[in-house]
Amino acid sequence: VIAVVGALVFAYGKWVTGMDFVELFQAVVGIAVSVIPEGLPAIITITLAIGVQRMAQRNAIIRRLPAVETLGSVSRICSDKTGTLTLMEMMAVSAVTAESIYKINGNGYAPEGEITRDGKPAGREPVLELMGRVSMLCNDAELFEQDGVWKVEGDPTEGALYPLATKLGMERRSEVARLPRIDAIPFESEHKFMATLHKPADGKELLFVKGAPEVILEHCDRQQTAGGERKAIDRAHFMSASDKLAGQGERVLGLAWLESPGVKAGGLTPGDLPRNLVLLGLIGLLDPPRKEAIEAVKECHGGGIRVTMITGDHKITAAAIAKMLDIGDGKTALSGAEIEDMNEAALQEKVRTIDVFARASPEHKLRLVKAIQANRQIVAMTGDGVNDAPALKKADIGVAMGIKGTEVTKEAAGMILTDDNFASISAAVKEGRTVYNNIEKAILFMLPTNVAQALVIMVAIFFGFTMPITAPQVLWVNMVTSVALGLVISFEPHELDVMNRPPRAVDRPILTGFGIWRVVFVGLALLAVTLWAFFWMKSQGASDQIARTVAVNMITIGQVFYLLNSRYLLDNSVSFTAHLGNKYLPLGIGAVVVLQLLFTYAPPLQRLFDNEAIPLWVWPWLIVAGLVFFLVVEAEKLFIRSSGSLRSLVTAVEAGA
Repeated sequence: VIAVVGALVFAYGKWVTGMDFVELFQAVVGIAVSVIPEGLPAIITITLAIGVQRMAQRNAIIRRLPAVETLGSVSRICSDKTGTLTLMEMMAVSAVTAESIYKINGNGYAPEGEITRDGKPAGREPVLELMGRVSMLCNDAELFEQDGVWKVEGDPTEGALYPLATKLGMERRSEVARLPRIDAIPFESEHKFMATLHKPADGKELLFVKGAPEVILEHCDRQQTAGGERKAIDRAHFMSASDKLAGQGERVLGLAWLESPGVKAGGLTPGDLPRNLVLLGLIGLLDPPRKEAIEAVKECHGGGIRVTMITGDHKITAAAIAKMLDIGDGKTALSGAEIEDMNEAALQEKVRTIDVFARASPEHKLRLVKAIQANRQIVAMTGDGVNDAPALKKADIGVAMGIKGTEVTKEAAGMILTDDNFASISAAVKEGRTVYNNIEKAILFMLPTNVAQALVIMVAIFFGFTMPITAPQVLWVNMVTSVALGLVISFEPHELDVMNRPPRAVDRPILTGFGIWRVVFVGLALLAVTLWAFFWMKSQGASDQIARTVAVNMITIGQVFYLLNSRYLLDNSVSFTAHLGNKYLPLGIGAVVVLQLLFTYAPPLQRLFDNEAIPLWVWPWLIVAGLVFFLVVEAEKLFIRSSGSLRSLVTAVEAGA
């Protein structure tokens, strides 16, 4: 295209206006040089790199540079619950037996607090002691104190069970010594329980079991009373209690045991679990939502981003916790079993309205990603386990956990959270939007200069007057002043309403119809002031060299003022406060002022660019002309802001609607 335009302009200048061949050739070269924004690729790369650095400061490590741009388009975030949306500090807060409901007080994993019934200390009741013993011994986690803070090594749910026993006065070392473990069935999501077999030195073998309430209830035929008696199980009572605890956002575990279970130690399998267990009761554990996650979810909703919670909890628990985070309606959730019963079309329809998924496996996460993408949404998916890797690879951007995530998951992800916190995802999305906005601003800043320079030369050829600028001077503007000022835009902070806008459509072009209008409008305005400066100096009797030097300085001064316009696409730039927040703005402008003074008055640069020093009295006139140019662009922005229909149209175009 450039070659064709150059050839046509050359032909016009040669055979219509009769220009000298050498001058015409230089002019056409100047057009070719002017229409190519040579510094733009560097500006874009630097802007992306700055975005990556800012995200790293907000605990989000970008592994692949294109992920920065993708973040700006994310319309749905699928997040794991535990540790990402919640504190991952589980605490047993409730206990339900055949006859009583207990409240368990305390602070996180700290082994301190008390157990009450009807507001009074419960004491060491036999059934509670058994529940504490099962909690402590049917457990593979380790609880330890570090720098005054109690921490868990292992599963947080198991870690939360230790304080229950210690609040009853039990000590693990003595319990393990008295009831050594001789076999175990580890917890797996397939069977949803854990069992341990113990044999005291002077007694019968004991089987301790904990797991999902519905599974434990299936394997129990009796229940333990407060006095130690065993009666026929009341399943309806415990199912109702389980639903009530889950409705309070608590994760519910069932605890059971059996004396002389009749199983053989050394090769226990899930199929060996007896169906005549004695149910001790239910434990409700709460993992409170992160305060910053609640704010981050709210911010995402304001930015048109749906947040979806995926958890291994029961449906009722999942819906209740999600409601605390303002995700879903507190009632509706889809379970993994229900997902398995659906075909792809049905699941695609369900994910349009449901944001809470319970009892979900890594395979379900992969299907959810595909279903959401089929609805033309850009999805970010979190994960930490090895089996999460396929879902993270399939997502538009996979987000791995830096603390609890496996190396396989991190390799599959485009972004890693160093703090495993949902708020860091929201912050990364904000930075992703800012990066894209800054790239767009840089393009809309640099292209009008290219348009103006090309038009200046073409107008000179069409009307047959002296070239206002030369090809070397065009290179100076493109490679030096444009880049120096464009770099300032790379450091622009996020705009206040960046998370109040809808996500950018993935197929939205970087230069929209409005962007083309802005480039042409500003290019024509810059053309006008540049030609004015050139002919004004000629009318003052200046030489061609001085007039050209003035024209180049007019373009640069126009760029400086347009940089102030460009900080906001439509918002007002006519105020001092509008130009705060970017410490590189005065540095960039100061650098360009120094460069232009060298360009104008330094003898080596005068010889290189065929310049001449301009009188000092010219500068105020150029600054006034630059101010007029600035106000013309502001008037265009004001006109669009004042017209509701135009502003709506521009906003829709910018969002890609």
